[in-house]
Amino acid sequence: QLQLVESGGALVQPGGSLRLSCAVSGFALDYCAIGWFRQAPGKEREGVSCISSSGVSTNYADSVKGRFTISRDIAENTVYLQMNSLKPEDTAVYYCAGQRVVGIFCSYYGMEYWGKGTLVTVSS
Repeated sequence: QLQLVESGGALVQPGGSLRLSCAVSGFALDYCAIGWFRQAPGKEREGVSCISSSGVSTNYADSVKGRFTISRDIAENTVYLQMNSLKPEDTAVYYCAGQRVVGIFCSYYGMEYWGKGTLVTVSS
């Protein structure tokens, strides 16, 4: 019964920043692992970042490490993806996904629920 709604996708210039939001309903974040995925044209969906139900553990794809930051707001039950120093290759539909699990670590595997996606286009 997890429901996820992404927002924040936009057209941004290379080097710019953008923050995506994932509003989660159905379960509190303390009981969910949440991940961000993306799918570029002609490519398969890939994991970008995830955060554990504890909020302690986070993972990042090598391609975004140092540029993207995942965070969460317990009160708002929302997960964010702050994207800085954006590159054209970051262009993709970004999806938020989740699974009901309690644990210290997060994983891209086993995601059960998916949002509809939000488009991020990085171009000058």
